[in-house]
Amino acid sequence: MTIPAIGAVSAVDPTAALSAASGVSGTSATGGASFGNALTGAVDNLQQLQSTSDQLSIQAVTGNLDDIHNATIASSRAQVTLELVAGVRNKAVDAFNEIMRMQA
Repeated sequence: MTIPAIGAVSAVDPTAALSAASGVSGTSATGGASFGNALTGAVDNLQQLQSTSDQLSIQAVTGNLDDIHNATIASSRAQVTLELVAGVRNKAVDAFNEIMRMQA
């Protein structure tokens, strides 16, 4: 099993990182539906990365893995993507709470 190459995503641009994590490209789509689609894609990609990481970890533990680097890279990618998705979720919750405070 091979791990796909990490795309050239700028660490400074979280929008590009979210797009790369979700598989959504371009900024031509706007609105709530596209944001929802981006989040759904990011979560789906996260689940796929975690599944790959789990499979490679099991292979490493059972001794069926030829290259431990693949398992390490898959684990790191899943961890970084989880942190990104959690960060976006936290910012969305903060924004929602701020909007609710404005209404009160």
